[in-house]
Amino acid sequence: MEKLRKKNSLNGGAFLIQETDFSDIFIPEAFSEEQMMMAQACQEFMDKEILSRMEEIDSMKHPDLVPSILKKAGDLGLLAISVPESYGGLGMSFNTSMLIADIIGAAGSFSTTYGAHTGIGILPVLYYGNKEQKEKYLPKLSNAEWAACYCLTEPDAGSDANSGKTKAILNPEKTHYLINGQKMWISNAGFADFFIVFAKIDDDANLSAFLVEKGFGGISMNEEEHKMGIKGSSTRQVFFNDCPVPVENMLSERGNGFKIAVNILNIGRIKLGAGVLGGCRRVLGLAIQYAAQRKQFGVSIDSFGAMQAKLAEMAIRTFACESLCYRAGQDVEDRIEALEAEGMEPAKARLKGVEQFAIECAIAKVHGSEVLDYVVDQGVQIYGGMGYSADAPMERAYRDARISRIYEGTNEINRMLMVGMLLKRAMKGELDIAGAARQVSEELKSVPDFSDKDYSHPLSGEKYALKNLKKLFLMIGGQAANTLGEKLEEEQEIMMNLADIMIEIYAAESTLLRAEKLYEQKGEQASKHQLSISKVYLYEAEEKIRSVGKEAILSFTSGEEQKFLLMGLKRFTRYGETINPKELRREIAAALIEQGKYFFFHA
Repeated sequence: MEKLRKKNSLNGGAFLIQETDFSDIFIPEAFSEEQMMMAQACQEFMDKEILSRMEEIDSMKHPDLVPSILKKAGDLGLLAISVPESYGGLGMSFNTSMLIADIIGAAGSFSTTYGAHTGIGILPVLYYGNKEQKEKYLPKLSNAEWAACYCLTEPDAGSDANSGKTKAILNPEKTHYLINGQKMWISNAGFADFFIVFAKIDDDANLSAFLVEKGFGGISMNEEEHKMGIKGSSTRQVFFNDCPVPVENMLSERGNGFKIAVNILNIGRIKLGAGVLGGCRRVLGLAIQYAAQRKQFGVSIDSFGAMQAKLAEMAIRTFACESLCYRAGQDVEDRIEALEAEGMEPAKARLKGVEQFAIECAIAKVHGSEVLDYVVDQGVQIYGGMGYSADAPMERAYRDARISRIYEGTNEINRMLMVGMLLKRAMKGELDIAGAARQVSEELKSVPDFSDKDYSHPLSGEKYALKNLKKLFLMIGGQAANTLGEKLEEEQEIMMNLADIMIEIYAAESTLLRAEKLYEQKGEQASKHQLSISKVYLYEAEEKIRSVGKEAILSFTSGEEQKFLLMGLKRFTRYGETINPKELRREIAAALIEQGKYFFFHA
């Protein structure tokens, strides 16, 4: 029980004020044989059913193709990794579902189809449904007898989802709710049998949620949307005209729909963070191969420093994304286990576990989607003119990636959410941000003390630098909260600056802890490249933090206060003066070129 007690005391967002030991985090190299066998089965399914047919899928010439692939995924158990066996699922862990989302992430359009069905399609029923609803719907959804979609967004209600105008009115007999309204950007709508629909009953302030079968009637839709990317995923507007829904098909309680939407989106966000990884690895693998084959000036372009820097950077950012996603995923899983051990019902424990790490979920979504965008952009650049051709693989990857920064809440909304959640937890006393910020303020008034700096470990300097980055966040965030008070949340530019600092700290720390854990397990030589990756990522994180930190300081301070904070900024960002990032990137690139692929983790 020691592990559970330790993990149960860990709170989301606490990474900013606490040190984490490498032994307390999960790294992808630690997946079990059973989990890797499941991953291998998923990869074989991908190779056979999807990767060789992506052009056919995107053409949408065969309407039954994607539903048939979804059905085959259901037959393999890939749609219900976390669904209990009693409802037709496999009952596997949260991080296992992350691993499968990771692999499916290379599937382009199908990854959206898969995510909409397994995430926002199934999970509301699993986590909020009553016994009868679970027994009726989960088995059909688990094996894709029925396909699911999630109807939340409306023409005038995107990020502000609770402002939706779709109405549900109880009929005179009080047997059915009649739903009227319009939903848009609904993934899987074209072939869905099952709709989770959000609507307001009468003049309620908050949404309610309903489980709607296509056979109920009163449902119509527009033709498929013409999209920039993910062209092979069904996306339609859905109209409800007096759609009769039995009263027993309300999900959870009246007015609880917005809470359902928020909590399910938390899960969607962390799954999206993992879901970009398969795409990153595939694009990087193709780029490595192309760079080895493409010759200019008589040599392969992978011999050029500019190309090596690109390949290395793609790998560095992918490694960081893996590190933070699986760290967060296991923290969620550990909290779920702890809550269940205390007697909480499993579905509620899963919701609470994810809710506790909502900040990390938002970080995973933002970081992952932006890493994917970077990787595909560099992939196009490495291919050069061929990268712009629709006959080469980069064009589709480039277009498909762009949606990731928009759905599951735009990255701008997620940035403000993560800072807002941190402030609320601080105000509730769940995180002592104010106390930690005061300590940093007092430290800044004293002469720097280097007596506790330990140089005995290959990552000693990096661990010290990471502590300073956390102090920098506390310095800026604490002063912003003191100066602006409740108005801080209205200063969106500063909120975005603070969010960027949070993201980079969590990513850098996760990368560093993973490298440290591998070093302790395998020794310095065997973990040489991972150590180099952690050093370069920290260097880059510090550079970004210095820039956005300075912008934040200049945004709300002046005079002596400003000088004081700028002095602190300089004091806490000195790591970049100690390494040679060019040489480290060359070393990483050489290893990638020698292996011919991204090899640091291969599901």
